[in-house]
Amino acid sequence: MNWDYFMTILAQITDLHLRPRGLTCYRVSDTNNLAERAIRALLALSPRPDAVVVTGDITDGADAREYALARHILGRLPMPVYVLPGNHDSSDTLRAAFSDYPGIRDAPTASGKLHYTADVGGLRLVALDSSVAGKPFGLLGAEQLAWLDRVLAEDDRPAVVAVHHPPMATGIQHMDSIALHDTDAFAAVLSRHAHVERLICGHVHRPIVAGFAGTVMTLAPSTAHQLVLDFDDKAPVDFNFEPPAYFLHCHLPGSGLVSHLAYVENFPGPYPFWADEGVRWPGE
Repeated sequence: MNWDYFMTILAQITDLHLRPRGLTCYRVSDTNNLAERAIRALLALSPRPDAVVVTGDITDGADAREYALARHILGRLPMPVYVLPGNHDSSDTLRAAFSDYPGIRDAPTASGKLHYTADVGGLRLVALDSSVAGKPFGLLGAEQLAWLDRVLAEDDRPAVVAVHHPPMATGIQHMDSIALHDTDAFAAVLSRHAHVERLICGHVHRPIVAGFAGTVMTLAPSTAHQLVLDFDDKAPVDFNFEPPAYFLHCHLPGSGLVSHLAYVENFPGPYPFWADEGVRWPGE
């Protein structure tokens, strides 16, 4: 069976933390170059994703120069690209910079929280805005949550809800303190809609999977630097250069959504599964 014909592939990249050209992030992370590598990895996929969603922290300082660079880098992707803000972004500046991008150009509001829906093959993408100006934590707010409840009720197709801040604890205390704050209200909305197959987030710079409000929550790692995995409640806020990665959320009719972690870097291989001479594989 040709699964490519039936499959919808939604790629998720996050936390690019782009800087003005020539500058690094936190003095050592060349986030601009690392983002370029992530785009090349997406372009090398076969089949290519039907769309790409960027789940926030596109820039590091919400600088107009950073958004111009983001347009330049993301503009190399031939498929639709859906962007949403994180705590390092500015909703208004992002909206202006990407006003012609799908989703944003049809967003229901011209100011305030940036949220919208989009059709991606067999999936419905619902993008939310958890950013709070000048604050590291996230908040959706009653108005946006009411909108989310309405749009999920009007269409029962498989849905992917995208938001920057995760709504539940991960065990990394210094990040949990700046996660989404109106978690209970968000959970109440999602739990009413069984067709939400995935909640996709960023923010923590680590690959994390958990159950939340009757669905599956996946946190994607950054395309740049990763947070040090440390469950000590006094752990410092440090990062390292574990391999950058992204998620491919693949929807198969009759099977639902499957999420694959894929790495930006190239590794040795591929190699065929050759058995030693005279050895037969089990089942042959």
